[in-house]
Amino acid sequence: MKSFIVFALFVAAAAAAPVNPDGDAVIVKYDSDNIGVEGYNFAYETSNGIKQEETAQLVDRGTEDEGISVRGAYSYPGPDGVVYVVTYLADKNGFQPNGDHIPKA
Repeated sequence: MKSFIVFALFVAAAAAAPVNPDGDAVIVKYDSDNIGVEGYNFAYETSNGIKQEETAQLVDRGTEDEGISVRGAYSYPGPDGVVYVVTYLADKNGFQPNGDHIPKA
């Protein structure tokens, strides 16, 4: 219960925090759901336009290939004004990013 209260206070403070006039980014949104060995979900957004969301789940339970499969996306504004978006899958085949600005093999 204590960790929930601390988490709730953190989220409330982050949501209420103004953009830092010194140019440092602050967290404006944060969600997290750690469901233990089954996986997790999280998402955040910062005041400078960076965003990320990710979901993981246990796959191949009880086999020698048991592991975590992770899907997610992140985006950020580039210095050229374009918002770059990367989606990805990370599993037993490695990290597999995809985005319009990422060269294709």
